[in-house]
Amino acid sequence: MSYASKVFLLGLISIVTFFSSAHADDLALPTNDVVLTISGDISVTNVEDTAQFDLEMLFDIDAQIIETSTIWTDGVQKFQGVPLHVLLDCLGVTSGTILATAINDYTVEIPVSDVVEGGPMIAYKLNDELMSVRDKGPLWVVYPYDDSAEYRTEVVYSRSIWQLDRIEFVQADLGL
Repeated sequence: MSYASKVFLLGLISIVTFFSSAHADDLALPTNDVVLTISGDISVTNVEDTAQFDLEMLFDIDAQIIETSTIWTDGVQKFQGVPLHVLLDCLGVTSGTILATAINDYTVEIPVSDVVEGGPMIAYKLNDELMSVRDKGPLWVVYPYDDSAEYRTEVVYSRSIWQLDRIEFVQADLGL
């Protein structure tokens, strides 16, 4: 290889490294299967303009436990997952609307104003077990339904999307 070719190759490697590190420094890269892809109006990314998470990455974010009954299960259930307010803080989201989409492309609209401390979470465990797709997993948006009558409404129940795999943050209320 000629000297000019080596210089060109080193320059190219430097450029690729620079652009790759611009995203990689923001958020770790997933090392296993991606279970959640977040796009839209976010400040922190790891793969192009998205934030992609495998389960292990979600485990590393402050876990929360909600013990509550639901209209889809019998009795009080124990959910473990990432509080939505913590996830929004990690991604630099402060306003707008969450478009949460399931594996089957069903989408719900969740206002960022719902995302408060002690509010909804993205659950990845139900009664200490990872949730399979068959059992509403791998991710389910869960509210602490038993904590407040405000969480026991048709509107909130409709926002409790399971088999979640994508989130997009937008600034407009789309009225879905």
